[in-house]
Amino acid sequence: MVKDNIDKFIKNSLIHATNLNRKMRNTKSEVLVDFIHSDLLRITVVTNKVSLNSDLLIIEKYVKNLKNIDSTQVKSPQLPQSKSYLKIIDISYYHHRSCNSQECLSLNDIEAIIKQNQISDNITLTSKPWVIKVSPKSDMAIVWIDVWDAQSSAKTKGLVNQYFNVRRFIAMVRMANMNPGIPQCKNCWKWGHSTFSCRIQGSKCVKCNRPHKSENHREFG
Repeated sequence: MVKDNIDKFIKNSLIHATNLNRKMRNTKSEVLVDFIHSDLLRITVVTNKVSLNSDLLIIEKYVKNLKNIDSTQVKSPQLPQSKSYLKIIDISYYHHRSCNSQECLSLNDIEAIIKQNQISDNITLTSKPWVIKVSPKSDMAIVWIDVWDAQSSAKTKGLVNQYFNVRRFIAMVRMANMNPGIPQCKNCWKWGHSTFSCRIQGSKCVKCNRPHKSENHREFG
């Protein structure tokens, strides 16, 4: 809303909350308005439960029908977004493999994989994905992705346990914790500490676990 609409609406916020609750009850909705507040950009209607689309339509129609409100300046109401945490399993850690080289999966590869599959239709990433190798000797990876969702996490729930193809592998989407996993050292490739706090001298190769850096694997392999 524009500032003029916000000021007019918030002036009688208690009356509007009462009227909205009456309309909600008439439609047998379980949602009730607790209170209404505003900032410089928007009006926020705080409800006792997560609103459904039908509840949002009631609010939108009520506001646009007010005589002192310019309906052309009223945008459709939206639920506040929250973060949901997912992980994709059964993805190869290497983007492509040949007899002489292995190229690790990059963040750009992951974003391309997501966009090429049907799961991209329902998600918006909140940040870059996080790729971790399952174990030092494994060829597989786990990819953590944080996505924007409604408070009900409806989109996320629809993605959990979904399968999609990544080259010759069948990947799967699972729920994840807010702080996924523990740090993995890129020096010795053990779990539980970061690269900067590693105490061993020298480096270990992630591909063969021998005492040389991974980028020098072909020289020592």
